Amino acid sequence: MKKVFLLLVLGGLALAGCSKKETKSTSSATNENYSSGNPVTAPVDYLGALAKAKKNSEKTIDAVALNQAVQQFNVAEGHYPKDLNELVTEKYLPKLPEAPYGMKIVYDANTGTVKVVPK
Repeated sequence: MKKVFLLLVLGGLALAGCSKKETKSTSSATNENYSSGNPVTAPVDYLGALAKAKKNSEKTIDAVALNQAVQQFNVAEGHYPKDLNELVTEKYLPKLPEAPYGMKIVYDANTGTVKVVPK
């Protein structure tokens, strides 16, 4: 009786260990996997990830700084600037920041929002 029970337990463990496992891809537009998995290309993958992170951080910093200047202008003047150059002429910014390579700065004068979007 013990041998039959032991045989059934071992058979169950063997079948449980042989099941197929599915992997889910969790990469999205904001969290991409930059690694090819090859140790030879690891330095190139690392530099590529650094370049994308730098571009993303520059885009975020520029948009936040411009939005903050627009909001300060709105509080002081009572309306949104007609264009971003008005922020420079009224001394809210020393100069307009340049958009990262391949991006452009879009300003909506009706809502007072600034976005950095691809060209």
